[in-house]
Amino acid sequence: MTYGYTLMTEQSGPRELVGHAAAAERAGFDFEVISDHYFPWLDAMGHASYAWSVLGAVTQVTQRVGLMTYVTCPTMRYHPAIVAQKAATVGLLSEGRFTLGLGAGENLNEHVIGAGWPPVNVRHEMLREALTIITSLLRGGYVDFAGDHYRVDSAKLWDLPVTPVPTGVAVSGEQSVRTFAPVADHLIAVEPRADLVRLWDDVVDTTPGRKVGQLPVCWGEDRDACLDRAHELFRWFGGGWKVNAELPGTDAFAGASQFVTKDDIADSIPCGPELDPIVAAVREFEDAGFTDIALVQIGDESQGDFLKVAEGELLPALRG
Repeated sequence: MTYGYTLMTEQSGPRELVGHAAAAERAGFDFEVISDHYFPWLDAMGHASYAWSVLGAVTQVTQRVGLMTYVTCPTMRYHPAIVAQKAATVGLLSEGRFTLGLGAGENLNEHVIGAGWPPVNVRHEMLREALTIITSLLRGGYVDFAGDHYRVDSAKLWDLPVTPVPTGVAVSGEQSVRTFAPVADHLIAVEPRADLVRLWDDVVDTTPGRKVGQLPVCWGEDRDACLDRAHELFRWFGGGWKVNAELPGTDAFAGASQFVTKDDIADSIPCGPELDPIVAAVREFEDAGFTDIALVQIGDESQGDFLKVAEGELLPALRG
């Protein structure tokens, strides 16, 4: 299993994110993922910079770690042809270290263009067409495409990495796995569900790729302070993705999460100075068949201390 660090654009400014990325590589993480949001989940998080600009800078302050979007929605706020161009450029800047993680998106971010929010089956149709366009462009040559949701006329990417940028798709159930496993390289999910991994491997026609998960943690010397911070910034996490994908703004997330208690947070997110709960939570993903896990340290101001502990104690414990 490889261990990653999350650049959380919703809780840190762009300059801070670039600094965190360099520090995470020095601390020994294997890869880094970045969220791509127009809004934070809650007002208290306070940030939402443009992930692709940050990624360009991150490619220049890191040399070794893999990089991945976790995840980009290529259906509404971005046209898939433009996402392909961005991915190819980051692939070149990173010298082949970039993986394009894609998802069907959230209303929170996509409503800003004023086009409404389609039902989930339509969003899956749109993402399938978008992925077809993106992978075709990343392979090189001119691309023409006429689908139910998108049209591309004589598009071509002029700057491409030698090896095409691989793609991963976020899945949450049987419908999404059966739709995207045949056309994407890697699985992305935020729950340690072995059923998703097994179904993905059953559906793919080629060698099964990576299974990339994500785990929020709130490490700190004072457990009560960690619980307070996790409750303030991450209580939205308890809604689950079927709810989170539909809510339109930070006020909606505040309302939906108003009855989430600190006990709920304690049951779902490892908080405090002990490392054993983090290791145990990671092992759940490993036991479910995941090959990679990206940790999210909650709270911008705590990143430095967390990275020191990760380098000295947490990563050796995980690898041990």
